[in-house]
Amino acid sequence: MATIQYLSEADHDPRSVVTVGTFDGVHEGHKSIINRVVDRARANNARSVVVTFDPHPREVINAGKNPVKLLTTPVERAEILRDLNVDVMVVIPFDRDFSLLSSGQFIRDIIFKKIGIMHLVIGYDHQFGKNREGTIGTARELAGELGFNVEVVEAHEVGEVTVSSTTVRVALEKEGDVEMAARFLGRPYSISGIVQEGDRRGRIIGYPTANIRPDNERKIVPLNGVYAVRVYIGGEAFGGMMNIGFRPTFRGDRVRVIEVNIFDFSRDIYGKSVRIDFIKRIRDEKKFDSATALAEQLAKDKADCLNALI
Repeated sequence: MATIQYLSEADHDPRSVVTVGTFDGVHEGHKSIINRVVDRARANNARSVVVTFDPHPREVINAGKNPVKLLTTPVERAEILRDLNVDVMVVIPFDRDFSLLSSGQFIRDIIFKKIGIMHLVIGYDHQFGKNREGTIGTARELAGELGFNVEVVEAHEVGEVTVSSTTVRVALEKEGDVEMAARFLGRPYSISGIVQEGDRRGRIIGYPTANIRPDNERKIVPLNGVYAVRVYIGGEAFGGMMNIGFRPTFRGDRVRVIEVNIFDFSRDIYGKSVRIDFIKRIRDEKKFDSATALAEQLAKDKADCLNALI
């Protein structure tokens, strides 16, 4: 997959099947659109193009408010698009000036003139341009003017829930339901980071942990609690149990801690890069009366995690 970071580097090709969006999470709804783009491009001997943005548009439009948390970092998003066999990913730097482009300016000046287009694939709720003024109707009017086709992909549902980045965020941040999030995403939710040295409290009670510092501070961390996880280190996979929270049994931390006990593992991995896949939520974080009571609960948690990882 070719990655274009600046529009000045864009290779204009009128035989392009294009979609546009932030695609945070690249969830099952997004994938239904992207797969359609790839299929249409192959059928027409054209190239598949995904146009996306960095930073997240809401970070610019709502500047000064709560920072936007991400389901996928830019690196993760690119890796997933590559796995979906996209030919070209165009990453447009989203700034205040770009946010002021009208829907017509965006399609005419960016998509049509700089990238090239024969077929546009968009979702059922697609909006674009300044203040999200552009609608599916707008896209069809511009298509008639400029000579390309528009195809609308209907909502993707899991059960009776329409999949969106918001539904994934709610599952992770509000409910800690990593199993439902995985169904929405089509893969386990994951966090990558560096192992850093902690205070070794877990080792004292028989459950040594690796403290994880996420690679990207904007990445969503699931609701506090204990989770069954898979840990990937240098291509090897291990089972584990992760705690996210403030460790209230030990006086309590002022900042959230992400720590994982890796099963049947004793290597020194300080400074190493790891990826954590969340498999199942086991329980809420809880304060115990003593370290002994916590150790007894962790033994039960480990058994539950092992069952979840079968």
